[in-house]
Amino acid sequence: MRMLSRAALLSAATILSAALPTLAQDAVFAVTAREVGAPSYNPITGTRLNSANSLIFDRLLLQDADQSFHGLLAQSWDSTPDGMTWTFKLKPGVKFHDGEPFNAKVIDWWIPKFAGTENAYMVEAIDKVEIVDDLTFRFLMKKPDPNLLFNLASSFMGVPSPKAYDALGDKFGVTAAIGTGPFKMEKFTVGQETVLVRNEDYKWGSDLSQNRGPAKLKKITVREIADDSTAFLELKTGGVDFLYTVPTDFLPRLKQESALKVMVIPGTEVVYMPINTSVEPFTDIKLRAAAAYAINQKDIWTALYGGIGKPANGFLISGLEEAKIDPKFAIAYDPARSKKLLDEAGWVPGPDGIRAKGGQKLQVKLWTTNGTEFKRIGEAVQAQLKAVGILAEITLFDASTINAQYKKKTEHQLAIRSYSWTNADIIDWFFSGKRLGYPNVSMLNDPKAEELNDTAMNKSRTWDERVKNFIAYHEYVLSQYAFAPIYEPANVFTYSAKKLKLPEVVRGTRVTSQTILDAEPVK
Repeated sequence: MRMLSRAALLSAATILSAALPTLAQDAVFAVTAREVGAPSYNPITGTRLNSANSLIFDRLLLQDADQSFHGLLAQSWDSTPDGMTWTFKLKPGVKFHDGEPFNAKVIDWWIPKFAGTENAYMVEAIDKVEIVDDLTFRFLMKKPDPNLLFNLASSFMGVPSPKAYDALGDKFGVTAAIGTGPFKMEKFTVGQETVLVRNEDYKWGSDLSQNRGPAKLKKITVREIADDSTAFLELKTGGVDFLYTVPTDFLPRLKQESALKVMVIPGTEVVYMPINTSVEPFTDIKLRAAAAYAINQKDIWTALYGGIGKPANGFLISGLEEAKIDPKFAIAYDPARSKKLLDEAGWVPGPDGIRAKGGQKLQVKLWTTNGTEFKRIGEAVQAQLKAVGILAEITLFDASTINAQYKKKTEHQLAIRSYSWTNADIIDWFFSGKRLGYPNVSMLNDPKAEELNDTAMNKSRTWDERVKNFIAYHEYVLSQYAFAPIYEPANVFTYSAKKLKLPEVVRGTRVTSQTILDAEPVK
Protein backbone atom coordinates (compact mmCIF):
# COMPACT_ATOMS: atom_id res chain seq x y z
CA MET A 1 0.00 0.00 0.00
CA ARG A 2 2.89 2.34 0.86
CA MET A 3 4.41 1.57 -2.58
CA LEU A 4 1.10 2.28 -4.30
CA SER A 5 0.66 5.49 -2.29
CA ARG A 6 4.18 6.66 -3.14
CA ALA A 7 3.62 5.84 -6.82
CA ALA A 8 0.36 7.73 -6.80
CA LEU A 9 2.03 10.78 -5.21
CA LEU A 10 4.85 10.69 -7.76
CA SER A 11 2.32 10.44 -10.58
CA ALA A 12 0.32 13.40 -9.22
CA ALA A 13 3.49 15.45 -8.83
CA THR A 14 4.48 14.68 -12.42
CA ILE A 15 1.06 15.68 -13.71
CA LEU A 16 1.12 18.90 -11.68
CA SER A 17 4.60 19.88 -12.81
CA ALA A 18 3.62 19.23 -16.42
CA ALA A 19 0.50 21.36 -16.01
CA LEU A 20 2.25 24.36 -14.46
CA PRO A 21 3.82 25.71 -17.67
CA THR A 22 0.46 25.43 -19.44
CA LEU A 23 -1.29 27.31 -16.66
CA ALA A 24 1.40 29.99 -16.75
CA GLN A 25 0.61 30.57 -20.43
CA ASP A 26 -2.95 31.64 -19.62
CA ALA A 27 -3.67 35.30 -18.90
CA VAL A 28 -6.66 37.44 -17.96
CA PHE A 29 -6.92 40.83 -19.64
CA ALA A 30 -9.55 43.45 -18.86
CA VAL A 31 -11.15 46.30 -20.76
CA THR A 32 -12.76 49.05 -18.71
CA ALA A 33 -15.53 51.65 -19.10
CA ARG A 34 -14.56 52.99 -22.55
CA GLU A 35 -14.71 49.54 -24.18
CA VAL A 36 -17.37 47.70 -22.19
CA GLY A 37 -20.49 46.59 -24.03
CA ALA A 38 -19.31 46.06 -27.61
CA PRO A 39 -22.18 43.99 -29.06
CA SER A 40 -20.15 41.89 -31.51
CA TYR A 41 -16.80 41.25 -33.18
CA ASN A 42 -18.02 42.03 -36.68
CA PRO A 43 -15.44 44.46 -38.12
CA ILE A 44 -17.48 45.21 -41.24
CA THR A 45 -20.73 46.33 -39.59
CA GLY A 46 -19.46 47.16 -36.09
CA THR A 47 -19.34 50.71 -34.77
CA ARG A 48 -17.94 49.70 -31.36
CA LEU A 49 -15.13 47.17 -31.15
CA ASN A 50 -12.99 46.44 -28.11
CA SER A 51 -9.26 45.75 -27.94
CA ALA A 52 -9.68 41.99 -28.37
CA ASN A 53 -10.76 42.63 -31.96
CA SER A 54 -7.15 43.04 -33.15
CA LEU A 55 -6.24 39.63 -31.72
CA ILE A 56 -8.91 37.89 -33.83
CA PHE A 57 -8.64 39.80 -37.10
CA ASP A 58 -5.59 40.92 -39.07
CA ARG A 59 -5.63 43.98 -41.31
CA LEU A 60 -3.77 44.61 -44.54
CA LEU A 61 -1.66 47.24 -42.78
CA LEU A 62 -0.74 48.49 -39.32
CA GLN A 63 0.17 52.06 -38.35
CA ASP A 64 3.07 52.85 -36.04
CA ALA A 65 3.13 55.69 -33.51
CA ASP A 66 5.16 57.80 -35.98
CA GLN A 67 2.23 57.46 -38.45
CA SER A 68 4.24 55.16 -40.77
CA PHE A 69 2.52 52.12 -42.30
CA HIS A 70 3.70 48.51 -42.04
CA GLY A 71 2.45 45.43 -43.84
CA LEU A 72 0.50 42.76 -41.98
CA LEU A 73 -1.56 40.78 -44.49
CA ALA A 74 -0.08 42.92 -47.25
CA GLN A 75 3.55 42.32 -48.15
CA SER A 76 3.99 45.46 -50.29
CA TRP A 77 1.96 48.16 -52.03
CA ASP A 78 2.34 51.10 -54.40
CA SER A 79 0.16 53.58 -56.25
CA THR A 80 0.21 55.40 -59.56
CA PRO A 81 1.14 59.13 -59.42
CA ASP A 82 -2.48 60.16 -59.97
CA GLY A 83 -3.65 58.01 -57.03
CA MET A 84 -6.17 56.18 -59.22
CA THR A 85 -4.62 52.70 -58.98
CA TRP A 86 -3.20 50.93 -55.94
CA THR A 87 -1.44 47.56 -56.27
CA PHE A 88 -1.05 45.27 -53.26
CA LYS A 89 0.91 42.03 -52.93
CA LEU A 90 -0.25 39.69 -50.16
CA LYS A 91 1.81 37.48 -47.89
CA PRO A 92 1.81 33.82 -48.94
CA GLY A 93 0.61 30.98 -46.74
CA VAL A 94 -1.97 32.93 -44.72
CA LYS A 95 -5.03 30.98 -43.59
CA PHE A 96 -8.20 31.82 -41.71
CA HIS A 97 -8.99 30.09 -38.43
CA ASP A 98 -11.37 27.78 -40.31
CA GLY A 99 -8.57 26.62 -42.65
CA GLU A 100 -9.77 28.64 -45.64
CA PRO A 101 -6.99 30.37 -47.64
CA PHE A 102 -6.49 34.11 -47.60
CA ASN A 103 -5.86 35.45 -51.09
CA ALA A 104 -6.81 38.14 -53.60
CA LYS A 105 -10.27 36.60 -54.11
CA VAL A 106 -11.02 37.37 -50.47
CA ILE A 107 -10.34 41.08 -51.07
CA ASP A 108 -12.69 41.03 -54.08
CA TRP A 109 -15.41 39.57 -51.79
CA TRP A 110 -14.58 41.78 -48.80
CA ILE A 111 -14.67 45.35 -50.16
CA PRO A 112 -18.28 45.18 -51.52
CA LYS A 113 -19.49 43.91 -48.12
CA PHE A 114 -19.08 47.42 -46.69
CA ALA A 115 -21.86 48.80 -48.90
CA GLY A 116 -24.74 50.11 -46.80
CA THR A 117 -22.84 49.85 -43.49
CA GLU A 118 -21.75 52.66 -41.18
CA ASN A 119 -18.15 51.94 -42.25
CA ALA A 120 -18.80 52.22 -45.99
CA TYR A 121 -17.09 55.61 -46.18
CA MET A 122 -13.68 54.01 -45.61
CA VAL A 123 -13.81 52.18 -48.94
CA GLU A 124 -16.23 54.33 -50.93
CA ALA A 125 -13.43 55.78 -53.09
CA ILE A 126 -12.67 52.28 -54.40
CA ASP A 127 -14.46 51.61 -57.69
CA LYS A 128 -13.57 47.93 -57.96
CA VAL A 129 -11.04 45.25 -57.12
CA GLU A 130 -9.00 43.76 -59.94
CA ILE A 131 -7.40 40.38 -59.27
CA VAL A 132 -3.95 40.10 -60.89
CA ASP A 133 -3.02 36.69 -59.50
CA ASP A 134 -3.65 34.65 -56.37
CA LEU A 135 -1.62 37.04 -54.17
CA THR A 136 -1.86 40.32 -56.10
CA PHE A 137 -4.79 42.68 -56.52
CA ARG A 138 -5.43 46.28 -57.52
CA PHE A 139 -7.82 48.88 -56.20
CA LEU A 140 -9.16 50.87 -59.15
CA MET A 141 -10.36 54.14 -57.66
CA LYS A 142 -13.34 56.35 -58.39
CA LYS A 143 -11.25 59.25 -57.14
CA PRO A 144 -7.93 59.70 -55.34
CA ASP A 145 -8.14 58.99 -51.60
CA PRO A 146 -5.10 60.30 -49.69
CA ASN A 147 -6.47 58.60 -46.57
CA LEU A 148 -6.69 55.09 -48.04
CA LEU A 149 -3.73 53.57 -46.16
CA PHE A 150 -5.00 54.89 -42.83
CA ASN A 151 -8.44 53.43 -43.52
CA LEU A 152 -6.96 50.04 -44.36
CA ALA A 153 -5.04 50.09 -41.05
CA SER A 154 -8.09 50.95 -38.93
CA SER A 155 -9.61 48.50 -36.45
CA PHE A 156 -12.75 48.23 -38.60
CA MET A 157 -10.74 46.81 -41.50
CA GLY A 158 -10.02 43.40 -39.99
CA VAL A 159 -10.64 40.79 -42.69
CA PRO A 160 -13.15 38.03 -41.81
CA SER A 161 -13.43 34.58 -43.38
CA PRO A 162 -15.85 34.79 -46.35
CA LYS A 163 -17.09 31.26 -45.78
CA ALA A 164 -17.93 31.84 -42.09
CA TYR A 165 -19.22 35.38 -42.64
CA ASP A 166 -21.71 34.37 -45.32
CA ALA A 167 -22.80 31.26 -43.43
CA LEU A 168 -23.43 32.98 -40.10
CA GLY A 169 -25.01 36.22 -41.33
CA ASP A 170 -26.04 38.48 -38.42
CA LYS A 171 -24.61 35.98 -35.94
CA PHE A 172 -21.06 36.50 -37.21
CA GLY A 173 -19.02 38.16 -34.49
CA VAL A 174 -21.32 36.86 -31.75
CA THR A 175 -21.51 33.07 -31.97
CA ALA A 176 -18.25 32.91 -33.92
CA ALA A 177 -15.64 35.34 -35.25
CA ILE A 178 -13.25 33.87 -37.81
CA GLY A 179 -10.23 35.88 -38.89
CA THR A 180 -6.54 35.27 -39.55
CA GLY A 181 -5.30 36.80 -36.28
CA PRO A 182 -2.97 35.33 -33.66
CA PHE A 183 -5.92 34.23 -31.49
CA LYS A 184 -9.17 32.39 -32.15
CA MET A 185 -12.42 33.30 -30.42
CA GLU A 186 -13.55 30.36 -28.30
CA LYS A 187 -16.44 32.08 -26.50
CA PHE A 188 -18.02 35.53 -26.35
CA THR A 189 -20.52 36.62 -23.71
CA VAL A 190 -21.71 40.12 -24.55
CA GLY A 191 -20.88 42.60 -21.80
CA GLN A 192 -18.96 40.03 -19.77
CA GLU A 193 -15.98 38.30 -21.34
CA THR A 194 -14.31 36.91 -24.44
CA VAL A 195 -12.20 33.77 -24.35
CA LEU A 196 -9.41 33.54 -26.93
CA VAL A 197 -7.08 30.64 -27.68
CA ARG A 198 -3.77 30.76 -29.54
CA ASN A 199 -3.72 30.28 -33.31
CA GLU A 200 -1.00 27.63 -33.55
CA ASP A 201 -0.65 28.15 -37.32
CA TYR A 202 0.13 31.87 -37.09
CA LYS A 203 3.40 32.85 -38.81
CA TRP A 204 2.77 36.19 -40.56
CA GLY A 205 3.23 38.84 -37.85
CA SER A 206 4.29 42.36 -38.94
CA ASP A 207 7.70 43.97 -38.45
CA LEU A 208 6.21 45.88 -35.50
CA SER A 209 6.62 42.63 -33.54
CA GLN A 210 9.80 40.77 -32.69
CA ASN A 211 7.76 37.57 -32.71
CA ARG A 212 6.22 36.85 -36.11
CA GLY A 213 4.92 33.39 -35.21
CA PRO A 214 2.40 31.94 -32.74
CA ALA A 215 1.79 33.98 -29.60
CA LYS A 216 3.64 32.96 -26.44
CA LEU A 217 0.41 33.18 -24.45
CA LYS A 218 -1.80 30.15 -25.00
CA LYS A 219 -5.11 31.50 -23.78
CA ILE A 220 -6.42 35.00 -23.03
CA THR A 221 -9.67 35.75 -21.25
CA VAL A 222 -10.73 39.34 -21.87
CA ARG A 223 -13.06 40.49 -19.11
CA GLU A 224 -15.27 43.59 -19.29
CA ILE A 225 -15.15 45.57 -16.03
CA ALA A 226 -17.01 48.89 -16.12
CA ASP A 227 -15.98 50.06 -12.65
CA ASP A 228 -12.36 51.25 -12.47
CA SER A 229 -11.99 50.57 -8.76
CA THR A 230 -13.14 46.99 -9.27
CA ALA A 231 -10.69 46.55 -12.15
CA PHE A 232 -7.82 47.90 -10.04
CA LEU A 233 -8.71 45.60 -7.14
CA GLU A 234 -8.87 42.61 -9.50
CA LEU A 235 -5.41 43.49 -10.84
CA LYS A 236 -3.98 43.94 -7.37
CA THR A 237 -5.38 40.64 -6.09
CA GLY A 238 -4.49 38.59 -9.17
CA GLY A 239 -7.94 38.23 -10.77
CA VAL A 240 -6.66 40.24 -13.76
CA ASP A 241 -3.15 40.21 -15.24
CA PHE A 242 -3.40 43.11 -17.73
CA LEU A 243 -5.53 46.29 -17.90
CA TYR A 244 -5.78 47.92 -21.32
CA THR A 245 -6.58 51.34 -19.85
CA VAL A 246 -6.05 52.79 -16.39
CA PRO A 247 -7.38 56.12 -15.07
CA THR A 248 -4.45 58.39 -14.26
CA ASP A 249 -5.71 59.03 -10.73
CA PHE A 250 -4.84 55.39 -10.00
CA LEU A 251 -1.18 55.96 -10.87
CA PRO A 252 0.02 56.85 -7.32
CA ARG A 253 -1.49 53.60 -5.99
CA LEU A 254 -0.20 51.56 -8.91
CA LYS A 255 3.34 52.82 -8.45
CA GLN A 256 3.27 51.61 -4.85
CA GLU A 257 2.63 48.07 -6.06
CA SER A 258 6.02 46.55 -6.86
CA ALA A 259 4.39 43.59 -8.59
CA LEU A 260 2.70 45.83 -11.16
CA LYS A 261 4.32 47.42 -14.22
CA VAL A 262 2.86 50.72 -15.45
CA MET A 263 3.45 52.08 -18.95
CA VAL A 264 2.43 55.46 -20.39
CA ILE A 265 2.36 56.04 -24.15
CA PRO A 266 0.96 58.93 -26.23
CA GLY A 267 -2.81 58.97 -26.20
CA THR A 268 -5.24 58.55 -29.08
CA GLU A 269 -8.33 59.76 -27.24
CA VAL A 270 -10.38 62.89 -26.57
CA VAL A 271 -13.02 63.28 -23.85
CA TYR A 272 -15.69 65.81 -24.79
CA MET A 273 -19.22 67.07 -24.07
CA PRO A 274 -21.52 66.90 -27.12
CA ILE A 275 -24.27 69.52 -27.09
CA ASN A 276 -27.55 68.64 -28.80
CA THR A 277 -28.01 71.54 -31.20
CA SER A 278 -31.54 70.43 -32.14
CA VAL A 279 -33.28 70.77 -28.75
CA GLU A 280 -34.00 73.68 -26.42
CA PRO A 281 -32.29 75.55 -24.96
CA PHE A 282 -29.30 74.65 -27.13
CA THR A 283 -30.90 75.61 -30.44
CA ASP A 284 -29.57 79.03 -29.36
CA ILE A 285 -25.85 79.20 -30.20
CA LYS A 286 -25.31 81.57 -27.26
CA LEU A 287 -26.48 78.86 -24.86
CA ARG A 288 -24.19 76.32 -26.50
CA ALA A 289 -21.24 78.68 -26.28
CA ALA A 290 -22.07 79.50 -22.66
CA ALA A 291 -22.08 75.81 -21.74
CA ALA A 292 -18.80 75.24 -23.60
CA TYR A 293 -17.00 78.17 -21.94
CA ALA A 294 -18.19 77.00 -18.51
CA ILE A 295 -16.01 73.87 -18.72
CA ASN A 296 -12.74 74.23 -16.84
CA GLN A 297 -10.49 71.84 -18.76
CA LYS A 298 -7.38 72.60 -16.72
CA ASP A 299 -9.14 71.96 -13.42
CA ILE A 300 -10.41 68.57 -14.62
CA TRP A 301 -6.93 67.77 -15.98
CA THR A 302 -5.21 68.48 -12.65
CA ALA A 303 -7.89 67.40 -10.16
CA LEU A 304 -9.04 64.20 -11.87
CA TYR A 305 -5.97 63.23 -13.87
CA GLY A 306 -3.06 64.54 -11.82
CA GLY A 307 -1.65 66.51 -14.75
CA ILE A 308 -1.19 63.39 -16.90
CA GLY A 309 -2.26 63.90 -20.52
CA LYS A 310 -3.38 67.42 -21.42
CA PRO A 311 -6.46 69.68 -21.52
CA ALA A 312 -8.34 69.55 -24.82
CA ASN A 313 -9.30 72.69 -26.75
CA GLY A 314 -10.46 71.10 -30.00
CA PHE A 315 -11.92 67.84 -31.24
CA LEU A 316 -8.76 66.14 -32.51
CA ILE A 317 -5.75 64.70 -30.69
CA SER A 318 -3.04 67.36 -30.68
CA GLY A 319 -0.54 65.26 -32.65
CA LEU A 320 -2.55 65.60 -35.87
CA GLU A 321 -1.84 68.38 -38.37
CA GLU A 322 -5.58 69.02 -38.61
CA ALA A 323 -5.60 69.93 -34.91
CA LYS A 324 -3.53 73.07 -35.65
CA ILE A 325 -6.45 75.46 -35.90
CA ASP A 326 -6.51 79.25 -35.68
CA PRO A 327 -6.36 79.96 -31.90
CA LYS A 328 -9.51 82.10 -32.11
CA PHE A 329 -11.53 78.90 -32.64
CA ALA A 330 -10.09 77.04 -29.63
CA ILE A 331 -12.57 76.51 -26.79
CA ALA A 332 -11.14 77.15 -23.32
CA TYR A 333 -12.55 77.97 -19.90
CA ASP A 334 -13.93 81.52 -19.77
CA PRO A 335 -16.63 81.87 -17.07
CA ALA A 336 -17.00 85.63 -17.59
CA ARG A 337 -17.78 85.10 -21.26
CA SER A 338 -20.15 82.27 -20.37
CA LYS A 339 -22.13 84.46 -17.95
CA LYS A 340 -22.21 87.36 -20.42
CA LEU A 341 -23.68 85.12 -23.13
CA LEU A 342 -26.32 83.83 -20.72
CA ASP A 343 -27.21 87.42 -19.80
CA GLU A 344 -27.51 88.34 -23.48
CA ALA A 345 -29.80 85.37 -24.07
CA GLY A 346 -32.12 86.59 -21.28
CA TRP A 347 -31.34 84.00 -18.62
CA VAL A 348 -31.24 85.75 -15.26
CA PRO A 349 -29.69 84.30 -12.05
CA GLY A 350 -32.24 83.39 -9.37
CA PRO A 351 -31.81 83.44 -5.56
CA ASP A 352 -30.22 79.96 -5.70
CA GLY A 353 -27.83 81.01 -8.46
CA ILE A 354 -29.65 78.99 -11.13
CA ARG A 355 -30.74 81.09 -14.08
CA ALA A 356 -34.31 81.38 -15.31
CA LYS A 357 -36.17 82.91 -18.21
CA GLY A 358 -39.92 83.47 -18.45
CA GLY A 359 -40.43 81.57 -15.21
CA GLN A 360 -38.52 78.52 -16.49
CA LYS A 361 -35.30 77.36 -14.81
CA LEU A 362 -32.23 76.66 -16.90
CA GLN A 363 -32.25 72.95 -16.14
CA VAL A 364 -30.78 70.39 -18.55
CA LYS A 365 -30.06 66.67 -18.77
CA LEU A 366 -26.45 65.47 -18.72
CA TRP A 367 -25.99 61.87 -19.88
CA THR A 368 -23.01 59.57 -19.54
CA THR A 369 -22.10 55.93 -19.03
CA ASN A 370 -21.88 54.33 -15.60
CA GLY A 371 -18.11 53.75 -15.43
CA THR A 372 -16.24 55.40 -12.54
CA GLU A 373 -14.28 57.80 -14.73
CA PHE A 374 -17.25 59.12 -16.67
CA LYS A 375 -19.27 59.57 -13.48
CA ARG A 376 -16.46 61.64 -11.97
CA ILE A 377 -16.10 63.80 -15.08
CA GLY A 378 -19.88 64.22 -15.15
CA GLU A 379 -19.90 65.41 -11.55
CA ALA A 380 -17.09 67.89 -12.25
CA VAL A 381 -18.92 69.24 -15.31
CA GLN A 382 -22.16 69.44 -13.34
CA ALA A 383 -20.46 71.64 -10.72
CA GLN A 384 -18.85 73.86 -13.38
CA LEU A 385 -22.15 74.40 -15.19
CA LYS A 386 -23.85 75.24 -11.90
CA ALA A 387 -21.20 77.90 -11.25
CA VAL A 388 -22.49 79.88 -14.26
CA GLY A 389 -26.16 79.18 -13.47
CA ILE A 390 -26.95 76.00 -15.45
CA LEU A 391 -28.49 73.16 -13.45
CA ALA A 392 -27.50 69.81 -14.97
CA GLU A 393 -29.09 66.56 -13.84
CA ILE A 394 -26.89 63.52 -14.42
CA THR A 395 -28.36 60.32 -15.86
CA LEU A 396 -26.19 57.20 -16.07
CA PHE A 397 -26.69 54.55 -18.74
CA ASP A 398 -25.15 51.18 -19.33
CA ALA A 399 -22.50 51.43 -22.04
CA SER A 400 -24.32 48.84 -24.16
CA THR A 401 -27.61 50.77 -24.24
CA ILE A 402 -26.73 54.47 -24.30
CA ASN A 403 -26.21 54.63 -28.08
CA ALA A 404 -29.78 53.42 -28.64
CA GLN A 405 -30.95 56.24 -26.37
CA TYR A 406 -29.00 58.80 -28.43
CA LYS A 407 -30.72 57.56 -31.57
CA LYS A 408 -34.01 58.88 -30.21
CA LYS A 409 -32.44 62.28 -31.03
CA THR A 410 -34.50 64.59 -28.82
CA GLU A 411 -34.19 63.16 -25.31
CA HIS A 412 -30.60 64.15 -24.54
CA GLN A 413 -29.17 67.66 -24.20
CA LEU A 414 -25.60 67.25 -22.94
CA ALA A 415 -23.41 64.18 -22.57
CA ILE A 416 -19.92 63.11 -21.51
CA ARG A 417 -18.27 60.89 -24.11
CA SER A 418 -14.88 59.93 -25.47
CA TYR A 419 -13.49 58.49 -28.67
CA SER A 420 -10.16 56.89 -29.58
CA TRP A 421 -8.96 57.57 -33.14
CA THR A 422 -5.87 58.94 -34.87
CA ASN A 423 -7.33 60.55 -37.98
CA ALA A 424 -9.27 63.74 -38.74
CA ASP A 425 -12.11 61.81 -40.38
CA ILE A 426 -13.46 61.29 -36.87
CA ILE A 427 -15.04 64.76 -37.31
CA ASP A 428 -17.12 63.34 -40.15
CA TRP A 429 -18.09 60.36 -37.99
CA PHE A 430 -19.40 62.43 -35.08
CA PHE A 431 -20.71 65.54 -36.87
CA SER A 432 -21.97 64.43 -40.29
CA GLY A 433 -25.63 65.16 -40.99
CA LYS A 434 -25.90 61.60 -42.34
CA ARG A 435 -25.47 60.15 -38.83
CA LEU A 436 -27.88 62.13 -36.65
CA GLY A 437 -28.65 60.76 -33.19
CA TYR A 438 -25.71 58.41 -33.05
CA PRO A 439 -22.83 58.82 -33.72
CA ASN A 440 -23.71 62.49 -34.36
CA VAL A 441 -24.90 63.01 -30.78
CA SER A 442 -24.61 66.79 -31.27
CA MET A 443 -27.23 66.63 -34.06
CA LEU A 444 -25.24 69.22 -36.02
CA ASN A 445 -26.86 69.47 -39.45
CA ASP A 446 -26.53 72.64 -41.48
CA PRO A 447 -25.59 73.35 -45.12
CA LYS A 448 -22.20 74.96 -44.35
CA ALA A 449 -21.08 72.03 -42.20
CA GLU A 450 -22.15 69.53 -44.87
CA GLU A 451 -20.36 71.48 -47.60
CA LEU A 452 -17.11 71.54 -45.61
CA ASN A 453 -17.56 67.87 -44.77
CA ASP A 454 -17.94 66.95 -48.43
CA THR A 455 -14.86 68.95 -49.41
CA ALA A 456 -12.70 67.40 -46.69
CA MET A 457 -13.90 63.84 -47.17
CA ASN A 458 -14.40 63.66 -50.93
CA LYS A 459 -12.58 66.44 -52.78
CA SER A 460 -9.06 66.33 -51.34
CA ARG A 461 -6.63 65.18 -54.04
CA THR A 462 -3.44 65.23 -51.97
CA TRP A 463 -2.56 64.81 -48.31
CA ASP A 464 -1.71 68.51 -47.87
CA GLU A 465 -5.01 69.49 -49.47
CA ARG A 466 -6.81 67.11 -47.15
CA VAL A 467 -5.17 68.64 -44.08
CA LYS A 468 -6.16 72.14 -45.20
CA ASN A 469 -9.75 71.09 -45.86
CA PHE A 470 -10.10 69.30 -42.54
CA ILE A 471 -8.74 72.30 -40.63
CA ALA A 472 -11.52 74.42 -42.18
CA TYR A 473 -14.14 71.80 -41.27
CA HIS A 474 -12.75 71.45 -37.73
CA GLU A 475 -12.83 75.21 -37.22
CA TYR A 476 -16.43 75.46 -38.38
CA VAL A 477 -17.62 72.74 -36.00
CA LEU A 478 -15.85 74.57 -33.17
CA SER A 479 -17.49 77.87 -34.22
CA GLN A 480 -20.92 76.26 -33.90
CA TYR A 481 -20.25 75.06 -30.33
CA ALA A 482 -21.58 71.62 -31.13
CA PHE A 483 -19.45 70.27 -28.27
CA ALA A 484 -17.12 71.29 -25.49
CA PRO A 485 -13.63 69.74 -25.46
CA ILE A 486 -12.52 68.46 -22.06
CA TYR A 487 -9.44 66.25 -21.90
CA GLU A 488 -6.85 64.45 -24.02
CA PRO A 489 -5.71 61.42 -22.00
CA ALA A 490 -2.37 59.71 -22.17
CA ASN A 491 -2.63 55.98 -22.80
CA VAL A 492 -1.85 54.30 -19.49
CA PHE A 493 -1.88 50.53 -19.16
CA THR A 494 -0.61 48.22 -16.48
CA TYR A 495 0.06 44.53 -15.95
CA SER A 496 1.33 42.03 -13.41
CA ALA A 497 5.11 41.75 -13.67
CA LYS A 498 4.80 38.40 -11.87
CA LYS A 499 2.69 36.96 -14.68
CA LEU A 500 3.68 38.82 -17.86
CA LYS A 501 6.66 40.34 -19.59
CA LEU A 502 5.94 42.93 -22.30
CA PRO A 503 8.33 44.83 -24.60
CA GLU A 504 9.70 48.06 -23.12
CA VAL A 505 8.78 49.97 -26.29
CA VAL A 506 5.22 49.64 -27.57
CA ARG A 507 5.00 49.88 -31.36
CA GLY A 508 1.81 51.16 -32.94
CA THR A 509 -0.70 53.80 -31.93
CA ARG A 510 -2.11 51.68 -29.10
CA VAL A 511 -1.69 48.27 -27.46
CA THR A 512 -2.94 45.79 -30.04
CA SER A 513 -1.88 42.45 -31.55
CA GLN A 514 1.70 43.49 -32.39
CA THR A 515 2.41 44.07 -28.68
CA ILE A 516 0.53 41.01 -27.44
CA LEU A 517 2.48 38.79 -29.86
CA ASP A 518 5.64 39.82 -27.95
CA ALA A 519 4.06 39.30 -24.51
CA GLU A 520 5.63 36.41 -22.61
CA PRO A 521 4.46 34.49 -19.57
CA VAL A 522 6.82 34.78 -16.61
CA LYS A 523 7.99 31.30 -15.71
